[in-house]
Amino acid sequence: MKIADIDFENPFILAPLAGITNLPFRLMVKSCGCALVCSEMISSNGLVHGSSKTLDYLISDQKEKPTSFQIFGSKPEIMSEAAKIVESKGADILDINLGCSVRKVLKTGSGSALMANYKLAEQIFKSVRKSISIPLTIKIRSGWDASGDDAIEIAHIAEDCGVDAIAIHPRTARQAFGGTSDWSIIKKIKNQLKIPVIGNGDVDTPEKAIQMFKETGCDGVMIGRAAIHNPFIFKHSIALYNKTPVPEISLYDRFKLMSQYIDQSISFLGEKKACRLLRSRLGWFSKGLPNSSRFRESITKIETQKQVQTLLWNFYNELDKDQELVYVDN
Repeated sequence: MKIADIDFENPFILAPLAGITNLPFRLMVKSCGCALVCSEMISSNGLVHGSSKTLDYLISDQKEKPTSFQIFGSKPEIMSEAAKIVESKGADILDINLGCSVRKVLKTGSGSALMANYKLAEQIFKSVRKSISIPLTIKIRSGWDASGDDAIEIAHIAEDCGVDAIAIHPRTARQAFGGTSDWSIIKKIKNQLKIPVIGNGDVDTPEKAIQMFKETGCDGVMIGRAAIHNPFIFKHSIALYNKTPVPEISLYDRFKLMSQYIDQSISFLGEKKACRLLRSRLGWFSKGLPNSSRFRESITKIETQKQVQTLLWNFYNELDKDQELVYVDN
């Protein structure tokens, strides 16, 4: 897969996930073969007004490159300035969010609200395109009804404005993550555009990733929520795509990845903040393992790196070491 002048090792991409796809998470997924990682969505207003908390979202690492950073907003001039800041911080790709349907985002005219305001969306695309030289992408939903007409219209506007690729999650803004995504909309957009089209939605196994390629003809597949529980989904999807043997993931592989994620989180966030976050995150990663509920209970009050690493490896030592996991469940 190629976006503008960037060639990717494979066509599998991490979706931006609010509150989740920070640097430690991106590094973990990258180590599992993901070709392109993306930040969680970043406020354009926060960037332009110099919020230190917002600017922290732009912290990156050479190991995760190429990296996409996603911004949201509704004012063309602010979005343009924010895009310049993102580019200056070393981003490889700038992505615009037209998919978030959270009420507080919609109230500002941002996210999915832009899919009902074609003129404003066009102004933003043109303004941002003129302000940066790196590739520009957008992530959209199917629109405000199930027809997909909004998505098709926005996709054409984006292509005409110089957007380099489009990711489409074919659920309506009202659906949020409910119901099922309509992959036929991905196919319709792919058949009408010349730029790369990336499919997203309900890809929770490697088999479904391959199925999306076959059903839609998309250029890339974006994986989001499934990667939270199963970062190895990228390794397995790549193997199926290349028609090579699917690698077995041992218990040790799984626990080593969790251990590395702990260390990277603490290094990035600090011990106190990271431990609070890990109380839930490690529960996600341990899903499906024997006695995982007991482990989740044991980490609800973790406060130190030593404490959490001890609990993790104690949990590992209780399990059957001969068990090999072909980790595709969620």
